[in-house]
Amino acid sequence: MPHVVVKLWPGKSDAQKQALSHAIVHDVTSILHYGDESVSVGFEEVAAGDWQDRVYGPDIEDRWDTLTKRPGYGPRAASQGKASS
Repeated sequence: MPHVVVKLWPGKSDAQKQALSHAIVHDVTSILHYGDESVSVGFEEVAAGDWQDRVYGPDIEDRWDTLTKRPGYGPRAASQGKASS
């Protein structure tokens, strides 16, 4: 605990994913004061054509009020005129 899942379009290299994983673990351990052994990171590649149904709808739109960083794309962002951070 905690477990972080990064959902992204396919095409990033293993080296890029590993670098992001290291950055996430570093920040989680330094900010939340967990040991390195307590943190896990996973990646889920989602095709662009599936993003709306598999990610935007269930993870962003349906959880808008819980997001600590909101995207600058999609119907909610467009209706607000700009993205909130």
